[in-house]
Amino acid sequence: MNGRTVLERFPAGGPRGSWPAEEFARARRLEGLPAEVVMDLVTDTFLVIVRGGDPVDAIA
Repeated sequence: MNGRTVLERFPAGGPRGSWPAEEFARARRLEGLPAEVVMDLVTDTFLVIVRGGDPVDAIA
């Protein structure tokens, strides 16, 4: 499957920018998940996602 699973959302307007999302993604990578951070421009949030697999919360 070609979906994406959203693990967590972080507001882009936060005082630390994407750092919380990057830190969360790094922790997931240390657990063995291939997590990455992407920007959702529509909702102005950073998303921590895992590509592929069965999407739980798919984004376009």
